[in-house]
Amino acid sequence: ADAFYTGPLAQRIVDKVQLHASNPGLLTMGDMQKYRPHIRDALCFSHAATNPAQAVKICGVGPPSSGLITMGQMFGMLAARPSSDPEMGSVDWLHQYNEAARLAFADRAMYIADPSYVQAPGSGWDSLLNAPYLHQRASQIGAQRLPKAEAGSPASFKSSYAPMPAQTEHGTSHISIIDGLGHAVSMTTTIESGFGARMMVSPGPRGGFLLNNQLTDFSFIPHDAQGLPIANRLQAGKRPRSSMNPVMVFSDSASDTVPAPLLINMGSPGGAMIIHFTSQSLWAMLHNGKDAQQAVNAPHSGVVNANGPLLLEKNRFNAATMEELRARGHDVLSTEMPSGLQALQRDAQAWSGAADPRREGWVSGD
Repeated sequence: ADAFYTGPLAQRIVDKVQLHASNPGLLTMGDMQKYRPHIRDALCFSHAATNPAQAVKICGVGPPSSGLITMGQMFGMLAARPSSDPEMGSVDWLHQYNEAARLAFADRAMYIADPSYVQAPGSGWDSLLNAPYLHQRASQIGAQRLPKAEAGSPASFKSSYAPMPAQTEHGTSHISIIDGLGHAVSMTTTIESGFGARMMVSPGPRGGFLLNNQLTDFSFIPHDAQGLPIANRLQAGKRPRSSMNPVMVFSDSASDTVPAPLLINMGSPGGAMIIHFTSQSLWAMLHNGKDAQQAVNAPHSGVVNANGPLLLEKNRFNAATMEELRARGHDVLSTEMPSGLQALQRDAQAWSGAADPRREGWVSGD
């Protein structure tokens, strides 16, 4: 790693930033040399799958990524207030899921940011996944769209932050791998929008790599109109909030002496919609009896703003479904949703894989 953070390659990166013709940046060799990756513990939550019936533990990354926590909140609220029609594309399920999503995204906007700079609500990030808290949040879901979704108060926590306004997120790639010995990797990586910061560093006479524009994942404004700070505001040395959600699902029935078998390994690119792409595909596998490819192929929906429109994947929902959702108070918009899901799923015999037909990518194995 020293070859990247020190020496001539690091100097090329710094020069590229500092000598930009129209928007020179402030990056220094000192910044490069001081950077250290943080290794954090996985974050997990338990869930009761219904088709097939099994107890599972769903694991991923915690803050500054918001993916796993937001997924866990939605799953917990849906378990507390199950849909009368559990099929994922039904009007009732779409309504229940997206109302849960609005409440979860309200918490996301208020609380989730770099844990080195922001205090977790209550006793820790698990407070946002606490079953009684999610039951209380789910009690707000009714037959009609909630007029305004606001952040809750896990463990009666009084936040000193203001919610972050909605803004566009971009990019990412994902790959899921399992080798012949059972070692598994679920990796989501990003340089934010397409071509990142539109600056390429060439370490030699041929080739090069793009610099990211990850700063756009911070809140564009540091505080609200009343002066309350936004948790995900820009600060020196801080890591921006993400929506990345590389997921591993384990059996939750193993004893303390027997390792829990891995059942599913998955993830997706897609900005803030990553949370929906992964949550809905996983829900289809755990509750609708879909195999990995069927789950990946299923239509998408979701909100990226707690009080914004309900987005439906273009040409995947019929007019009657859209009208029924509008009758329940939703502002429905049809749009392209180019997910790039990759999923590996274990059955009694072997592993099978799925690649999203909406993007490039394929399944390969021995």
